[in-house]
Amino acid sequence: MAGRISDSTPRQDGFRMPGEFEQQAGMWMLWPERNDNWRDGGKPAQEAFANVAKAIAAFEPVTVCVSAAQYQNCRAKLPPEIRVVEMSNDDAWIRDCGPTFVINDQGEIRGVDWEFNAWGGLYDGLYFPWANDDQVARKVCDIEGIDSYRTDGFVLEGGSIHADGEGTVLTTEMCLLSEGRNPHMTREQIETMLGDYLNAEKVIWIRDGIDPDETNGHIDDVACFICPGEVACIWTEDKNHPFYEAAQAAYETLAKATDAKGRKLKVHKLCLTKEPVYLKGADTIDAVEGTVPRENGEVCIASYMNFTIVNGGVIVPQYDDENDELALKQIAQMFPDRKVVGVSTKEVAYGGGNIHCITQQQPAPVVRG
Repeated sequence: MAGRISDSTPRQDGFRMPGEFEQQAGMWMLWPERNDNWRDGGKPAQEAFANVAKAIAAFEPVTVCVSAAQYQNCRAKLPPEIRVVEMSNDDAWIRDCGPTFVINDQGEIRGVDWEFNAWGGLYDGLYFPWANDDQVARKVCDIEGIDSYRTDGFVLEGGSIHADGEGTVLTTEMCLLSEGRNPHMTREQIETMLGDYLNAEKVIWIRDGIDPDETNGHIDDVACFICPGEVACIWTEDKNHPFYEAAQAAYETLAKATDAKGRKLKVHKLCLTKEPVYLKGADTIDAVEGTVPRENGEVCIASYMNFTIVNGGVIVPQYDDENDELALKQIAQMFPDRKVVGVSTKEVAYGGGNIHCITQQQPAPVVRG
């Protein structure tokens, strides 16, 4: 029976956040439909989400959560092997509003239900209200019949953290120290929360992300662990690229960093798009009070780093850019034992994120002696 745990933490109970490269039981997604975020009534985004879901389903089970209004359409657009579950939501970013799963060495799994406030609440959040999204994590845990830890009073999104499964967490100062998250807490107090709820011994802070206006700089557009002791980091030598400074600074930080076990990190460079991706079709996005308006020509957060790792594979964004093939080649070199699959996801970038943002992996717990 799924319950809420309020008198303990994952660390106290012997649970840890595994690396995304560890074995998975399946992947969770949410179906897009917000007319005030997705252009053309969300139909192009729905096609892209469906293609991502199909690509993942070739490797592991996929569950797509969808509102009652869109249930029939979603079910019709997805093959029968993909599970579709009706679930109220405010938008489609399950990486951020869904649970962060934690496991122990006895083969058990639980979820961390972070407080969610749409990337900044009333200070600089992207939409209001967000109450449905804030309940997604608990609902997912209920469906799976697992206990969850609720962090009332502490705001966090899954896209703002990456873990190596061995006590090290990556994040950005731009996001976790932003005024719209936990302004009542110091950096040290935030580190303590990450330690308690992810079982982390060390936090590596990268200064800036590349999307200050969307998520306040999530780490999943900038860097990630590909295995213990090794990270990937965005890279460009084009000084005119809008992400040049953030990429250079992130690489410099990681090149000097050591992990929780004292290992000096091996840093792999991952290219950025040759040309920036700019929003098109903003005139078809509804203007709604409480939602940040979108405008044609906005720089979209198009990062190849926003891939998702699956069992035996890596699903990678493609932007119809000159560097698409190079990104696939570089990621294949980082993951020689996995099949690298590119999916056209420019429509997801138009909405403010990409493949990693719209997926949340559920690990497969294993018993360790």
